Amino acid sequence: MKTLDEYLALAAEHHGHMCPGQVLGVRMAMLGLRELGIDDPARHRKHLITYVEIDRCATDAVSLVTGCRLGNRSLKYFDYGKVAATFLDVETGRAVRVVARDDSRERAKAMFPELAQPSKQQLEAYKVLPDSALFVVRPVRVNPKPEELPGGPRLRVACQQCGEGVSNGRERRVKDRILCRSCAGESYYEEVTSGR
Repeated sequence: MKTLDEYLALAAEHHGHMCPGQVLGVRMAMLGLRELGIDDPARHRKHLITYVEIDRCATDAVSLVTGCRLGNRSLKYFDYGKVAATFLDVETGRAVRVVARDDSRERAKAMFPELAQPSKQQLEAYKVLPDSALFVVRPVRVNPKPEELPGGPRLRVACQQCGEGVSNGRERRVKDRILCRSCAGESYYEEVTSGR
């Protein structure tokens, strides 16, 4: 595993700037991997799944450190709005959930009162606070379904309404028809006709 400073430099380059969320994400991932006994994430790439619970800066850093990506199906996103991540070693079945402590903001303020902006206080404090002051770590159990594991699609069906392909059990069955989520009424978008 790289050092904290090496990961922070890569995170700033990858994300486009350095912020408290990047520091939390890097440290969260490093801690999660250490808890699982993984010292070289690249070597465990096919056996590591990371579940993130927020779509903010920390997630980019977690992905950078672990090597888990949406594109290779090893990064899973759940919109819980929490600065938290669960790290699962698929080979051993061991998993830990690492959650950022809210009280770390107050600790940062107390450590760096001379810095007027809370984000600057947090940026500096999050680099040096001990893991126990930044995070709560708990062992958890995660039982991914076969279709959620990294790798190619295990099953693919066509929506009987729009004809688009749907992978790995993401389809819905509505009145004996196989539909994609959009055609089943779960769409995040609305079709625009040329007359609008």
